[in-house]
Amino acid sequence: MQEITEKIKYFVYARKSSESEEKQIASIDSQLDELKLLAKKENLEIIHIFKEEKSAKAPGREIFNEMLRRIEAEEAKGIICWKIDRLARNPVDGGTIGWLLQRGVIKHIKTYGRDYYPGDNVLMMSLEFGVANQFILDLKDNTKRGLRKKVAKGMLPGRAPLGYYNDKYQEKGEKDIKPDPKNFEIIKKCWEEIIENKIGIDKLHSLAVNEWGLRTHWDTKPGKSTFHKTFRNSFYYGYFKYNSELHKGIHQPMITQGQFEEAQEVINRHGKPHPKRHIFAFTGLIRCGECGAMITAESKQKKLKNGSTNHYTYYRCTKRLGPCSQKCIEEKVLTKQIDEVLKTIEIPESFYHWALEILREENKNDGKIRIDRIELIQKEYKDTIKTISRLIDMRAGEEISAKEFSERKEPLTKESARLEELMRDNEQDNSQWLIKAEKLFNFAETAHLAFKDGDLATKRNILGNLGQNLILKDRSLVVDLKPPLQLVRTVAKRVSEIRTRLEPNNNQELHKVWSEIYSKDTKLGGYRELNPNKEFHKLLCCRYTIATINTDLRLAKYL
Repeated sequence: MQEITEKIKYFVYARKSSESEEKQIASIDSQLDELKLLAKKENLEIIHIFKEEKSAKAPGREIFNEMLRRIEAEEAKGIICWKIDRLARNPVDGGTIGWLLQRGVIKHIKTYGRDYYPGDNVLMMSLEFGVANQFILDLKDNTKRGLRKKVAKGMLPGRAPLGYYNDKYQEKGEKDIKPDPKNFEIIKKCWEEIIENKIGIDKLHSLAVNEWGLRTHWDTKPGKSTFHKTFRNSFYYGYFKYNSELHKGIHQPMITQGQFEEAQEVINRHGKPHPKRHIFAFTGLIRCGECGAMITAESKQKKLKNGSTNHYTYYRCTKRLGPCSQKCIEEKVLTKQIDEVLKTIEIPESFYHWALEILREENKNDGKIRIDRIELIQKEYKDTIKTISRLIDMRAGEEISAKEFSERKEPLTKESARLEELMRDNEQDNSQWLIKAEKLFNFAETAHLAFKDGDLATKRNILGNLGQNLILKDRSLVVDLKPPLQLVRTVAKRVSEIRTRLEPNNNQELHKVWSEIYSKDTKLGGYRELNPNKEFHKLLCCRYTIATINTDLRLAKYL
């Protein structure tokens, strides 16, 4: 340590950055406590303390620059700081400090463990500044590389939007985004309100926050600005933006792209003066089979010779994704095609009542089976917990090593978690599947007539519930029926064959007669055995509930 011949005054500079690479650096208060003790021990006179909470990776720190101005004004000629990188982590500020020290404007820099003087070789200090700067550059490159890798996997590198949460328990680089149990259904309901009821964002914000209990990740009420941005985010239909590019995500979408685009139309026009426009039943639901763009609609008028006017509605491709050769189709023709699809799933009232009777009876039987299964799982769970407890006692008594304890405990912990999940699955109200089945059969029985006589909203709702992928190509609508409806179509066809062949004459007891006929039909009985592991068959065939099937697969080794 060089001897200081003149009594100089010192500034203390303490900095804490909020950036992640400096999270482990001591807080400002703890820095100051240590630096004051250091100054007292070395008998250094402190005339002012500068505290700053800002990163040093780029020039422009106001408090740091103020300190340098006061040093050049000769108010002080020494600096006390925790480490030299507290002063600078960029070449501009590092060069300034080095130049002031080399000129003797700064006589002494005291850090916790090292001294810097004008007579020293400034190369060493420059090297330390360079190392700090290089650390920032390397960290930046590594971070970007990690983010690019995550994007390539289809994962959003950032905070999950409302309705989702970041799974922090995954390994670094594998932390994906999952539906938030608290907010997912609330945000989904918001989308439905926009699309179906054309509600404005401001009104929807009030409903979601004050009535439905929507909260942010920090359990606070989301502001209007945040809420508005939520419904502009492509993340909800399965894509996310990174560096202005759209990427397909692996997360669970909340809505379809068609629904997103339809919602944007509602949001864009809501609250703004706009001319009167036609409302069409099927826009936002159907895609072009050639280019993949959405199908839109427009109304046209044709004046007749007698002075009257005919109105026509045509559906056509928007052609927003590029050139497309598809021609338009009149609404009457499109409606007739939808009607033909609905006829294929139509079931008579007699079959509806018979099927529900069978479903309710099966639900009672499932309840008894579920109770037995829960008891079996609970016994396995208690045995596993006892084994873990004995293992802990053995480790406490040093009967086994730490390595052996860890190796034996890990599979038992996983097993207990698996059994806990099974208990939760089985304790859920399995009658929900019966409610879904009733809705399914009710839809199959009434959809055809409701579509024929319903208003635009009814027709739109029916088409939306009919298929997963609605494609219009060469003026023909292709409907990929939802899985439950695919089996309904098969059953409906068989029921139609039975009724054509065996129409009973006894009008007084039609319900009883049809029940007997359906029960004895071998093909209908066979449908109950089709692929019981598929969820939509479980709804119709009433053999197992969803939770029961999952449990059967997991407990195969115990049963």
